[in-house]
Amino acid sequence: MEKESFEDYKVGEKFISPGRTITETDIVMFAAFTGDWHPLHTNVDYAAKTPFGERIAHGMLTLCVGSALIFRLGAYVTLPKSFIAFYGMDKVRFTGAVKIGDTIRCETEVVELQEKDDKRGVIVSQNNIKNQRGEDVVVYTTRALVGRSKKK
Repeated sequence: MEKESFEDYKVGEKFISPGRTITETDIVMFAAFTGDWHPLHTNVDYAAKTPFGERIAHGMLTLCVGSALIFRLGAYVTLPKSFIAFYGMDKVRFTGAVKIGDTIRCETEVVELQEKDDKRGVIVSQNNIKNQRGEDVVVYTTRALVGRSKKK
């Protein structure tokens, strides 16, 4: 359901994105885009000798792709039409490796609603990017600055 403003959210409200499979192409394209060619991500022989036993996705790739999946629910579901700005990200932890062929999804829960003033508020959400086994691979908190409704 589309949301208009800060007042349309409730603490405890949850959203679950559809999944997306991470491919070798994703890893190569991310390495090319960012310049991060670390052999853990791009060298089969090197990665085979690591505790992971194979290449893994960049943590930031997982964060970028996983966090954007929530928007597949609709443009104005996890963020309202009155969205002003991304206000911040806290407590980012990369808690599990994502391997080629893993499917990730994002689960988001509104954990706090902070009133800034009569016109703006901050939606604080706990986000967990999970793999196909339901294991957390990235956890973090986001803050979104949004407009408030004119109704009192």
